[in-house]
Amino acid sequence: MERHDALSALHRSQHAVNTLFGPTTERAFDVRYWDGTVEAAGNGTAPFTLVLKTPSALRQMLLPPSELAIAEAYLIGVVDVEGELSAAVTLGEIIKARLSSPRALVSLTRDLLALPSPHRNGAGDLRGRRASARVTPLGGKHEPVRDRAAISYHYDVGNDFYALWLDQRMVYSCAYFHRDDDTLDVAQEAKLDLVCRKLRLQPGERFLDIGCGWGALVMHAAAHYGVRAVGITLSSRQAELATQRIEEAGLSDSVRIELRDYRDVAAAGPFDKVASVGMVEHVGVDHLPEYFASAFAALVPGGLFLNHGIVNVHSERPMRWRDSVTRRLWRADAFIDQYVFPDGKLGPFHEVIHAAEAAGFETRDVESLREHYARTLGEWTARLERNRDRAIAIVGETSFRVWRLYMTASARGFATGALNVLQTLLSKPCGGHTNLPPTREDLFV
Repeated sequence: MERHDALSALHRSQHAVNTLFGPTTERAFDVRYWDGTVEAAGNGTAPFTLVLKTPSALRQMLLPPSELAIAEAYLIGVVDVEGELSAAVTLGEIIKARLSSPRALVSLTRDLLALPSPHRNGAGDLRGRRASARVTPLGGKHEPVRDRAAISYHYDVGNDFYALWLDQRMVYSCAYFHRDDDTLDVAQEAKLDLVCRKLRLQPGERFLDIGCGWGALVMHAAAHYGVRAVGITLSSRQAELATQRIEEAGLSDSVRIELRDYRDVAAAGPFDKVASVGMVEHVGVDHLPEYFASAFAALVPGGLFLNHGIVNVHSERPMRWRDSVTRRLWRADAFIDQYVFPDGKLGPFHEVIHAAEAAGFETRDVESLREHYARTLGEWTARLERNRDRAIAIVGETSFRVWRLYMTASARGFATGALNVLQTLLSKPCGGHTNLPPTREDLFV
């Protein structure tokens, strides 16, 4: 690029940054351009630096502007963040708010069109890796064959990768922190025990874990509560490692892992108690009735079902038509759908309760673990970042960036209350009788 063109691109990019984030005096972060030019934060201290690595970076990131385009610019590395990504994940919302002004949108578009056309280095390969390329050709959303592919896309990234940042039991769901100084390992064991105590597991009972991951819950339930446990998953890699861990722990006589769809769990029963921890997110709102009906059919009369899942708090609230259109154009949640959880749309809590009670369940108890999940995700992200080089060696730079961005943004969602995670205890009625004590005091002994 000739010097005149380079200066023009720099000036256009600087003007676009001003449009998006205000002048330097208003910014709480640094910006570094491809030629080494740095614009420092107005207060002189910055938690992160936004790095634009090429003259076309902003054009590639924002034409047209969407959550997905911003994320993909980061994934391929034309835009980077040095420092605290947790502080930088707010930039998307800042951009969205700024561009609600038609004047700002026109000004930004003019600047972006004047920037060089991007050389799509990495972009074509990246989009070929989207989840839609793997799952969409297999059928409609949440058909069994497509669900298996979606689960494989998320979980079969590799056991070694997950082991880098999960606790020693490899529990991939919200931990339960009793104390500020609890380690992740302590908090995850506490969560496993909380599930078992809420279900009031007793020796000899048959226990089912829907979406068992690497087997931590069924192993804990068998070892500490004497149950006979079955865990189901659609991930062959999870099933292989879980089975190996069960054998090494000497629990093969009381625990087994099956590759089985949640729609088929009744055939493995009947069960006295059932848990589903972090699996309902994969089901989809439209299939919640089928999900709860299957769990209901797997239980004996009077049996208990603990459902632990994430809900979208904002989807509970009325939305103006203009906000709905903006959300669609902004492609909100497209990043997670395309690169993390294909087909895994989060719904509101009232949909969960409606589907559960329509299937025949009685709601007995609900507990929010929202703050616990924000902390859990923070722990996971810190562990991932400490193991950056090993993670990249296992899954590559792009996948490392996907997971770093996904978990950092999710932590913010829980911290701000946009997301919640709820444990709901349900019973299968038996003539008015339920296998629960009259109070919750036993949970706090």
